[in-house]
Amino acid sequence: MWKLLKYMKGYKKEAFLAPAFKLLEALLELFVPLVMAAIIDVGIKNGDTGYIVNMCLLMAGLGLTGLVCSVTAQYFSAKAAVGFTARLRHELFAHIQSLSFSSMDKLGTSTLITRMTSDMNQVQSGVNLFLRLFLRSPFIVFGAMIMAFTVDVKAAFIFVVVIPVLCVIVFGIMLISIPVYKKVQERLDRVVRVTRENLQGVRVIRAFCREEEECRNFRDRNVALIRIQLLSGKISALLNPMTYIAINAALLVLLYVGAKRVDAGFLLQGSVVALVNYMSQILTELVKLANLIITVTKAIACGNRIASVLEVQPGMAGKPADGNQPDTQSREAGRNTDNARNEKSLADAGETESEVPAVAFENVRFGYDGAGADALSGISFTAKRGQTIGIIGGTGSGKTSLVSLIPRFYDVSGGCVKVNGMDVRAYPLDELRRKIGIVMQKAVLFQGSIRENLLWGNEDASDEDLKEAIRTAQAEDVVFGAKEGLDAYAGQEGRNFSGGQRQRLSIARALVRRPEILILDDSASALDFATDAKLRRAIAGLSRDMTVFIVSQRTSSIQHADKILVLEDGALAGIGTHEELLETCSIYREIYEFQFPKKEKKAAVGEVPS
Repeated sequence: MWKLLKYMKGYKKEAFLAPAFKLLEALLELFVPLVMAAIIDVGIKNGDTGYIVNMCLLMAGLGLTGLVCSVTAQYFSAKAAVGFTARLRHELFAHIQSLSFSSMDKLGTSTLITRMTSDMNQVQSGVNLFLRLFLRSPFIVFGAMIMAFTVDVKAAFIFVVVIPVLCVIVFGIMLISIPVYKKVQERLDRVVRVTRENLQGVRVIRAFCREEEECRNFRDRNVALIRIQLLSGKISALLNPMTYIAINAALLVLLYVGAKRVDAGFLLQGSVVALVNYMSQILTELVKLANLIITVTKAIACGNRIASVLEVQPGMAGKPADGNQPDTQSREAGRNTDNARNEKSLADAGETESEVPAVAFENVRFGYDGAGADALSGISFTAKRGQTIGIIGGTGSGKTSLVSLIPRFYDVSGGCVKVNGMDVRAYPLDELRRKIGIVMQKAVLFQGSIRENLLWGNEDASDEDLKEAIRTAQAEDVVFGAKEGLDAYAGQEGRNFSGGQRQRLSIARALVRRPEILILDDSASALDFATDAKLRRAIAGLSRDMTVFIVSQRTSSIQHADKILVLEDGALAGIGTHEELLETCSIYREIYEFQFPKKEKKAAVGEVPS
């Protein structure tokens, strides 16, 4: 939690003024019992009405000044807390954006959402209350004890005994509460995860009639959360009664000792009232402190969870992509830097630009964190500029894992992946990914217009560039079939479009970038065969220097590729053209014959002797 205090750097003035004004208010409050004692012992005793009125006006002045100080302190503490949390939230979001895919897989989406929302709100409340009360309450408690000594030394020793007892109660409960509140947030993560999965997969749940089972699963997680929250509530609930018992016991002793000393002539009645007021002030402040301790305990637990995410290293060397596209001059400078770097690497290798492969895998091995076995092993191949590479294989064979290594979403466990003759780990991430356009398995659009979604590929693209990409992606009917055209609305995740429409718009977004390397990761699975064929012909008609990777389950989508990779259990089972693999690779031949049984039957008929 203390590591997060550096984000308070821009609010040092507010962080100082908030407790300063609170201490001033507390100081004024400590003088009120003395004024009350003077009214009783002097004004009432002597029947001096003028003195009483003057003292009452003084009390009103102290109260009004204290109110102004309190409001001012509230303003500065709120400003500091909100500003601190805003900076921390921005930093956490930016850090999450820089994390590698493996780190995101390890942390989980649900816990990141909880830490960005619920945990952050708890931290904000904790900082706000801390600045206002953490100094004020101890100041009142120990100040009341000191002021009690100015009234009567013997009676003041009651304060000396009761205050350490109260500190043991408060801080003891706080130490017990912190780990319990941490468990509360962890259980909350699980509830959020189950809720998120159910909302995202509601159609699947209903299709398989699993509503009752999912309700039961949610109920179990919710009951576990309730139990730990009840435990934390019971621990926190001990705070008020235990402090009240200690304070009221001390109050009884104080009244007994005060009465004895008044009877003996050592104290006046007003002094006893002042001592009781000081004891009441201590009680009030300890109740505030108890509530503060509960809130701060939650804030510390939540702050530690946020800090644990910030401590996770991105896991990849090099400059991470910040999600912002550079301007035209920066992009041109980046291309010049890339060209210079590539020319140097080619010169060192003694190759010309036309000879060096666009992509090369050299004995690549890769495994996910925590997996029992490698997802890929012994992968070696090259892809020249302008070639189309098809990738096919069974479910779980490693197709997506393979193409994810090119833009360096994950780092290899062994071997190396090269782009334009240079290891991808030697590139700054933003430079590497500017060369690549990728369409994921799951087509995702963001809320906004179609134009805004397409400009993710290249924010400087003109309407003509967007229309050209739309035509190539066979998405003209999607965009120009609506009155709004490019300004047509896209809902969250593109839910107002069909699966095929989302895929075509995602492909158009990648084409707007005009990438050197285009990766289509099973991105035409929702398209019919005719549209798929038109899409492949249109992409083939683009720049001859663009290298295209097509991951597909359909042999028809990749059979015209210059080179086809057949994967099985993370290893290359075959590599070659469509005709070569039909002859040499039984796995590819089996997939092809399963998808085109009519050709198999015709071949069988032709073999029947006359």
